Amino acid sequence: MPVVVLSARHGSDDKVEALDEGADDYVTKPFGMDELLARVRAAVRRSGGSDADGVVETEAFRLDLGAKHAWRDESEVHLTPTEWSLLEALVRRPGRLVPQRQLLRDVWGPAYGAETHYLRVYMAQLRRKLEPDPARPRHLITEPGMGYRFVA
Repeated sequence: MPVVVLSARHGSDDKVEALDEGADDYVTKPFGMDELLARVRAAVRRSGGSDADGVVETEAFRLDLGAKHAWRDESEVHLTPTEWSLLEALVRRPGRLVPQRQLLRDVWGPAYGAETHYLRVYMAQLRRKLEPDPARPRHLITEPGMGYRFVA
């Protein structure tokens, strides 16, 4: 989901921090409603819009994002709510590197920005459940020291 920050703060440091933390745009007051709406439309376009009911297919597994179901080899795979949240955070940004801190905030909340071991544990579980060869993942890719990427 795209994030547009509305703020009265005009400082460059505030803008840089918000954008580095995952915001897609930063709008300072005062602003015109037409400008705000145009920025929101642009952020939604860049994010690929809403795929709330979309189906994502790879050669290894299939996901129904709307129904929150996963299948591997035509068998349904049970994912915990945390596994599903992590997988969905990656799948909704196909091909893009999702930084560790962003995933931690998206899945566990803002207080967990440094708990990278959570990501390692849950990514290993997802790979065991979905990847044909968890030791050589083709879809749930680790970018060491940076984050993770979903490749269809």
